[in-house]
Amino acid sequence: MLTVRIYSFSYLKSGIPRDNTLNGGGFVFDCRFISNPARLINLEALTGRDKEVIEYLENLPEMSEFIKNVVNIIDQCIKNYLNRGFTDLMISFGCTGGQHRSVYAAEKLKSYLELHYNSELKVVLKHNELAETS
Repeated sequence: MLTVRIYSFSYLKSGIPRDNTLNGGGFVFDCRFISNPARLINLEALTGRDKEVIEYLENLPEMSEFIKNVVNIIDQCIKNYLNRGFTDLMISFGCTGGQHRSVYAAEKLKSYLELHYNSELKVVLKHNELAETS
């Protein structure tokens, strides 16, 4: 079975996550080009899991396009990895604080993978800058 490990992280706080498998790395997607919800007083203390941040990011065309492009790349990779019997894939999303954009993107990808690959994958999600993981 293919295990897909998805991370969100802060470039400033923890840096790009280390891959502890024998692969030595994986995909790293930079979310910093997308408008930062942390710059808005009412969203600053929230995370990419909160309804208000989700609504803000889903109204940004660049976020929708970004997620679509990530999914296209990851779909291609997963199909190849499944055919070749690979066991591990690492995907990381980074932003400035690791709280809003990267968390949102990681959550979106996790939901997509669980919906489209159901029993073919084990999906593990870790938000490096947040206490909770799934």
